[in-house]
Amino acid sequence: MVYVISKDGHPLMPTMRYGKVRRMLKSGLAKVISRCPFTIQLLYETTDITQNISLGVDTGSKDVGLSVTTNKKVLFEAKVTLRNDIVELISTRREQRRTRRNRKTRHRKPRFDNRTRHEGWLSPSVRQKAESHITMVQKVIKILPVSHIKVETASFDIQKIKNPDVSGTDYQNGEQTDFWNVREYVLWRDGHVCQCCKGKSKDKILNVHHIESRKTGGDSPNNLITLCKYCHKQYHLGKIKLPKTIHRGMSFRDATFMGITRWAVYDKLKELYPDVNLTYGYITKKTRIENSLPKDHHIDARCISGNPKAESEGTVYFYKKVRCHNRQIHKCTINKGGIRKRNQAPYEVHGFRLYDKVTVNNVEAFVFGRRLDGRFAIRMLDGTKINEQLSYKKIKLLEMRKNYICERRTPLLIGASPDVPVAV
Repeated sequence: MVYVISKDGHPLMPTMRYGKVRRMLKSGLAKVISRCPFTIQLLYETTDITQNISLGVDTGSKDVGLSVTTNKKVLFEAKVTLRNDIVELISTRREQRRTRRNRKTRHRKPRFDNRTRHEGWLSPSVRQKAESHITMVQKVIKILPVSHIKVETASFDIQKIKNPDVSGTDYQNGEQTDFWNVREYVLWRDGHVCQCCKGKSKDKILNVHHIESRKTGGDSPNNLITLCKYCHKQYHLGKIKLPKTIHRGMSFRDATFMGITRWAVYDKLKELYPDVNLTYGYITKKTRIENSLPKDHHIDARCISGNPKAESEGTVYFYKKVRCHNRQIHKCTINKGGIRKRNQAPYEVHGFRLYDKVTVNNVEAFVFGRRLDGRFAIRMLDGTKINEQLSYKKIKLLEMRKNYICERRTPLLIGASPDVPVAV
């Protein structure tokens, strides 16, 4: 499918007449705007005749599905992988800021915290994912004349996930009712007994230990465990290990994200575009089962668009949101002589940047790692390794990196296994 934009920048209906597209490019009647997905812009005036096109958006915390369909045909399908490292990066920044202020401004007088959060404020990790949804919808609408948008939203009852029998006033009486703080609740839950030695150390001082790092796991009760002071110290010294039965409980981070942003994405799309509708997950599931379709994000998006029986040529575009900059200048460890090693790589290494799209033996891949001696790590978008130590002289630059790197795949090629996607 070749996507077409008019001379004044409006999207037109796509085409599969490759011969005509090739002749237009050679004669100067059109120019290439994007390689993936392949998009051209006409350099002459033409009529804007379009069809009724629907865009289905399968929202998610980790992956987003997109499908643009007419009544008979699938025009575009994509699966987008979102970033999930925001929480850790912001936590690291907070730690470094606090240590820096303690070193340099420890005698500074306390200042009044006059910061306020505006209405509709979202945490940075949630806001980034919500904005990614909007950005991908805008990318699609730039290349296709979408008539209306349908978004799937979902709400999760976290208390009912924890306890299927909860009802009525039980919603107001959660697991931490009648406890002053989380620490008191965790100690009571564990019977005021060390969960490692079960009291064999005879140490009466109890600590509350984070199973996962506080930076990534937070202070929720399912990430906390009771340990005596002796076991707690020995564990952090690396002299003992926690029993295998101790592990973090179920995480509700993804469900919380969907609960927070289910209206944020929808309301923002309503502001930007005139025809935006809402649907729910149980409707999508029913439609998918009735039409005997496999479970996947872009398939769900096709069902959401309202045209589950639309014919598809099998091409799916895989997008991945990547980090733009590494803002940490130096590493935390200090070498001999008080020298701090830089944490940022050079802007370019032998003319290549991180996540540049390159070709190796007629295979399109991406630069996932660079070394100053010229050895590069080349991988596919899903992490498939092409070569981890390939010389920069053996690769050719196809496209400079962007915020969203894209790869075109055809899952069902003749002679290919249906479970193994083939990148082309």
